[in-house]
Amino acid sequence: MTDASLDLPERHTVLRSFAGHLDAAPTVVFPRLLRALEPRAGAGGRFLSDPAQRLVVVQGGWWYRGEYRVFEEDSGSVVQYEIINVAQVAHWAGTWTARSVLTAAPRAFQVLLTGLGS
Repeated sequence: MTDASLDLPERHTVLRSFAGHLDAAPTVVFPRLLRALEPRAGAGGRFLSDPAQRLVVVQGGWWYRGEYRVFEEDSGSVVQYEIINVAQVAHWAGTWTARSVLTAAPRAFQVLLTGLGS
């Protein structure tokens, strides 16, 4: 996987956002998130992490970008996930193509949170 950019392209649309609380501190949660999302050998797409911002960007295909952030809370951490359409050409088609990803996303995010809390 090659690096993704921290900067969103000018043309983008947030399609769905999720957030969930974990009792662990961000210093514990972020490394777990990084391990869970880190690409395996031979995986396509682009990947970037910025530990200082507690940000992970996963970008694949022509339309998909996932941004994961870990924020500190008094009682632990909040993990935020946004699904973003970054298609620069035929932007409307990115939203249409995203339907299956958007349908699967709530369950996938819950599974991720459960794994991060373990």
